[in-house]
Amino acid sequence: MAVPFRVGAFAGASLFALAAPALAQDHSMHAPPPAPAQQTPTADPHAGHRMPPASVTPAPAAAEDHSGHDMSTGMDHAMPMTSPLGPWPMSRDASGTSWQPDASQHGGVHSTSGDWSIMTHALLNLTWDRQSGPRGDEQTFVSGMLMAAARRDFADGGILNLRGMLSPDPLMGKEGYPLLLAAGETANGVDPLVDRQHPHELVMELSASYARPIGPRDSLFAYVGLPGEPAFGPPAFMHRMSAMDSPEAPITHHWLDSTHIVFGVATVGWVRDSFKLEASSFRGREPDQDRYDIESPSFDSWAVRASWNPTPEWSLQASYADVAEPEQLEPGEDETKTSASAIHTRRFGTDGWWSSTLAWGRKTPDHGETKDAWLLESAIHPNDRWTIFARAERTETDELLPGHHGGHGDVFTVAKASVGAIHDWRIAEHVRFGVGGLYAINRVPTGLEASYGGDPDGAMIFLRLKID
Repeated sequence: MAVPFRVGAFAGASLFALAAPALAQDHSMHAPPPAPAQQTPTADPHAGHRMPPASVTPAPAAAEDHSGHDMSTGMDHAMPMTSPLGPWPMSRDASGTSWQPDASQHGGVHSTSGDWSIMTHALLNLTWDRQSGPRGDEQTFVSGMLMAAARRDFADGGILNLRGMLSPDPLMGKEGYPLLLAAGETANGVDPLVDRQHPHELVMELSASYARPIGPRDSLFAYVGLPGEPAFGPPAFMHRMSAMDSPEAPITHHWLDSTHIVFGVATVGWVRDSFKLEASSFRGREPDQDRYDIESPSFDSWAVRASWNPTPEWSLQASYADVAEPEQLEPGEDETKTSASAIHTRRFGTDGWWSSTLAWGRKTPDHGETKDAWLLESAIHPNDRWTIFARAERTETDELLPGHHGGHGDVFTVAKASVGAIHDWRIAEHVRFGVGGLYAINRVPTGLEASYGGDPDGAMIFLRLKID
């Protein structure tokens, strides 16, 4: 169960580097604000991690604040919290260019440098993972993300936003961590990963966006990334409020949001109030087994997505993608993907929130059967200390038996359910330390029972440091 020295060293250095400015920022947040002639919106690399009291109702106004701070004092008073992609609340933004409900959290460590607004955020987990049965395993690993964004607003209404995100995931090894019923990608370029969740790239995102209003209710934007996220699916699981407190990846990941890291993406979009239509061209091939490199961009695939936030509590999306050769081990095998999802988030009390996601995804390879997946997950945060989360999933897959993958094997319907909780202690204004755990049960059909030893279970215990 010991963590390798390089993992501990990386985590310690990363946490120290991020905690130092966060602790210093605690004092600046209470200093009297400057009195500039023009206010400058802050930057946000995704939906943030703290919310205002329930009495504050989100609205797409330039002076709106979702940071959880009193607007009468501190730096946030000088910074209206709007999206870098248009005149809506920053809390609506999630991963890539995806949306979540306006009532979602927002937070981060904010600062300014000349004409630029800077935002940073970090989340790191140290997890012990045990999956039972003959196909299970045990491992301790570090996962998470370190993010930063820089934003500049221009006099003509244009907004430039630069965003970067790193992950310690490659330190867990090329085979990732044990996760029964998960499948996708490869660790060695020869064999598919099965019953394991692959590590994400060291560089999860390097992107730039530019937005420009074209009327009182309309705006246009463009987004490019190497890597980045195209316009497909709901927000990536580590950015969804209903999922971000769990250290366990969904087994529906490759139906819903596996395109959240692609090497080469360009997206253009049009927004009118609460409706958004966008299209992307991107590289369809998923990242290879070298998690430290930047791969060559390509624009051989495309996706379209329509998003609608009918009220501050709801976010709906439907999307379609035509993906060229997504799997390294299946050259020449293209795939179409369809997704639809609904996210509901409501707030209560001073710090409380409850967020749920229902999502469906479909994969259809050139040669093989169509396979569907369903996900329902929910998390409730009654106060600043506790978060309880749960997830139920069902997938149709042909990748769980040796040699059966890429649409060329028998399709089995499998299911998984997990429940967990985390307790946080706030050790500084922007820094929280948490201890959590989860338990999962897996359901396999008769054709897989011998291989899995019946219906195996799994458990995780984790420590978390969060800077927001």
